[in-house]
Amino acid sequence: MRTTTRLGVATAALAATALALTGCAAGSSAGTTASSASAKAATGPAIDLSDVCPATVVVQTDWNPEGEHGHLYEMLGPNPSIDASGKTVTGDLYANGKSTGVKLEIRAGGPAIGYTKVASQMYQDKDITLGYMSTDEQVQFSGNLPTTAVFAENDSSPMSIMWDPKTYPDVDSIEDLGKELEKNGGVVRYFNGAAYMTYLEQSGILPKKVLDGSYDGTPSKFVSAGGKDAQQGFATAEPYIYQNQVAAWGKKVAYKTVSSTGWNPYPEAMSVRTGDLSKLEPCLKKLVPVMQQADVDYLKAPEATNDLITQLVQQYNNGWTYDSKVGAFAASQLVKLGLAKDTDGYIGSMDEQRMQDFIEKATPVFAGTGDVKSDLKPSDLYTNEFLDKSIGLGN
Repeated sequence: MRTTTRLGVATAALAATALALTGCAAGSSAGTTASSASAKAATGPAIDLSDVCPATVVVQTDWNPEGEHGHLYEMLGPNPSIDASGKTVTGDLYANGKSTGVKLEIRAGGPAIGYTKVASQMYQDKDITLGYMSTDEQVQFSGNLPTTAVFAENDSSPMSIMWDPKTYPDVDSIEDLGKELEKNGGVVRYFNGAAYMTYLEQSGILPKKVLDGSYDGTPSKFVSAGGKDAQQGFATAEPYIYQNQVAAWGKKVAYKTVSSTGWNPYPEAMSVRTGDLSKLEPCLKKLVPVMQQADVDYLKAPEATNDLITQLVQQYNNGWTYDSKVGAFAASQLVKLGLAKDTDGYIGSMDEQRMQDFIEKATPVFAGTGDVKSDLKPSDLYTNEFLDKSIGLGN
């Protein structure tokens, strides 16, 4: 999940500390158009969704446009319409270089919806067809806001903890990092309330003494600590940004993904309201393979889609900084680190035992803070039934 977990949210704070990131932000009125990623020579049979899907398939994301969302923007046809004030983009939903007969509307999340949780947004606005749900939030809200994941475009989360490799040269795991931070008087700075951090503390991977929930999205405290402290980040962004776009740091950071500790939710899986699953089944049978192929196409050739994402960030102009260089790094890291990969020979599937293990880890974390369904089972959270087993990065 994202919430306020991305660098570049607080541009005023960045300016105040003179640690501005390189990025683009330009105003725009509603109704403008952008060049599209789908104006490329994709080939394959035409796919008609008009008889089974809503006239406009509405997807609620959990954050601003970024590379991890590439498969979604990959599906937009030529010259989509941008509503800069509403932070949405709408165009023909394309597959194999052709219109499917329906529209695709992609809604930004995070600041665009007042940091409302995606599950809450989906239940407040029934026009939303699918939303980005991570397994941890699925578990947390399984009692009163149940959702079912139908496609996991990424297998593991890029959420990570980063540190200065010169200060801590022998650290090779988050558990090792915690021990070294405790010896050195350092802390791990993170956004307060992060569920994964509760798990890391409860499991003894990080000592409570080194936890600092004061991260505000800017690099100022990490830089001023001179390498003494660690910080949350994303393996798909911060390693590039801190080395190339934060002038006051300007060097490599080391990092490990949180998933390496055993807290391994499926991030941002395409999900529907559980009660709508049966009604949407005819649509999902044809739409989910389109999403699978779009994911493969993006990861193999992300350039045009990253340019579109950059245009959207510029037009939304809400303080979020992101450019095509970061997008290229994100797409590369997703594949290089195995965050996006084929499982069982195809892309997008979820594993029952992994879900069960996560439910067991997450339920005590959310005790008293969520509404976890009693006797929650993996089948309450996901289905692989709509996936095409012939579509994958290796095919």
